[in-house]
Order: sequence, then C-alpha cells, then structure tokens
Amino acid sequence: MNKKINTLIFIAGATIVNMFIIAILLFLFILIISLVLPDDASPVTVQFLFLGAFLLSLVGSFFIYNRIVRFISKRIDMDKYFHPLFRRRKR
Repeated sequence: MNKKINTLIFIAGATIVNMFIIAILLFLFILIISLVLPDDASPVTVQFLFLGAFLLSLVGSFFIYNRIVRFISKRIDMDKYFHPLFRRRKR
C-alpha cells in the first residue's frame, strides 16, 4: 500500500476510535449522574448535567486521543508510512 492509502486508513480508524472513546465516556458520565442524582431532581438540572456530561466526554476524548496519537508517533515514524495532510507553501 502507498502512503496515501495508509493515511486514509489511519484517519478512518482514528475517527472510529475517537467516537468509541466519546461513547464510553458519555456512558460512564451518564451512569455516574444517574447513580448520584436523586429521583426528585428537576428536569432542568438533569438537562444541564447531561449537557455537561456530553461536553466532558468530548474534552476527555480529545485528551485521551491526543495521548494515544502521541504514543503511536513515538513508536512509529509517521513520515515513513503516512502522506502529509498539509504541505508547506513554496515561496
């Protein structure tokens, strides 16, 4: 396989992994909220907590994904296997 196909496969796989991390974190945060929150909580409070759980899962997945990519880039020479997404402009 050439570098462009490797890059496309890596981007597709990384996107799937990132969505999987978001789903796991969102499930965990909603589970924690449902265990901690009393049954007579107001709907507005529940909505804000779910919105906060969603935002926390997005931020958390970004940090976890960033750590994974950093770990992979230390182990593998990315320039050897992947095509650069952005090229420097010639002046």
